[in-house]
Amino acid sequence: MTPDSGVTPGNRPSPAPAPSPAATAAPAGDPAAAALVEVDDVAKTFDVSPPWLDRVLAGRPRQLLHAVDGVSFAIARGETLALVGESGCGKSTVARLLVGLYRPTRGSVRFDGHDLSRLDGPQGAALRRRMQMIFQDPFASLNPRWKVARIVAEPIRVHRLVDGEEAIRARIAELLRHVGLAAADADRFPHQFSGGQRQRISIARALASQAEFLVCDEPTSALDVSVQAQVLNLMRELQRQDRLTYLFISHNLAVVHHVADRVGVMYLGRIVELAPKRSLFAAPRHPYTRMLLDAIPDVRMSGRARTPVAGEVPNPLDPPPGCSFHPRCPLVHERCRRERPQLAPIGDGVVACHAAHTGGSGAAA
Repeated sequence: MTPDSGVTPGNRPSPAPAPSPAATAAPAGDPAAAALVEVDDVAKTFDVSPPWLDRVLAGRPRQLLHAVDGVSFAIARGETLALVGESGCGKSTVARLLVGLYRPTRGSVRFDGHDLSRLDGPQGAALRRRMQMIFQDPFASLNPRWKVARIVAEPIRVHRLVDGEEAIRARIAELLRHVGLAAADADRFPHQFSGGQRQRISIARALASQAEFLVCDEPTSALDVSVQAQVLNLMRELQRQDRLTYLFISHNLAVVHHVADRVGVMYLGRIVELAPKRSLFAAPRHPYTRMLLDAIPDVRMSGRARTPVAGEVPNPLDPPPGCSFHPRCPLVHERCRRERPQLAPIGDGVVACHAAHTGGSGAAA
């Protein structure tokens, strides 16, 4: 068996952060950094009501889960935007909305200037080919009955990107070497590889469609720490070589600190803070962001005072009025209980917090 690391790429610096922190606009003034992905006021509501007859007999109303509620952001070409938050905050739903696994209840997703919800047929398929997803569990996302050659070749054949079996075989070998595996690995089954190697196969399959945008949903959370580092370094190297754009979903802020250019923090289906990585980790503006950072042992922030926030996430089927974070917030006041804060600029980021915008102590110095 090939070692987990395969051909480990060099640890090179990630692309520079996008020059604009705006949640809904691409970085200005740099044509090369134009937005590849634009998400505008996207919402996704699920009907989780019990069966109709049971609901009528019990006299209960319909139950609607607002998994995503008015999310907007843009991702520049070559950039890594990370979405973080506790389980159930809606970040994985955003990921599935972007690649078309869910249709938004409201809002739009634009890729390279095209509204994906309005595209069907060959044009839509051609655009979606350029967007691929890497899942959390690499073993579950690979067909155990297929050899690696067939797994990697599937998008090549479906989209007719290469003609002829010999040329397809050569392309498979090229892709496997590109992700640090050997060409001979094409003739083996997924169960014959380690977790890190299987994730490399998943990445090779995504790149086989000539993807430009990868949605990575907790891609390293199922791996050992040492293997996580190898896969993350691989992804950064591939981004540098192929100018890939990433949406990186994670609850692990230490991983996000390593890979992201900008970070969006989600709470109960909404983005509450979005800023360049350096600013967000050094001076978090939203109390929830502070809570997340205070919960991790060390991400090079030992000089900042920690203010833990207690409490549990409210029931998403019955969220509190006003600011959804107010039951847990140490800076709460009457306005927070009745008025939902909107994202507005602070420094080089955007924050949805009344205390932060009024100069309260919740805005970190």
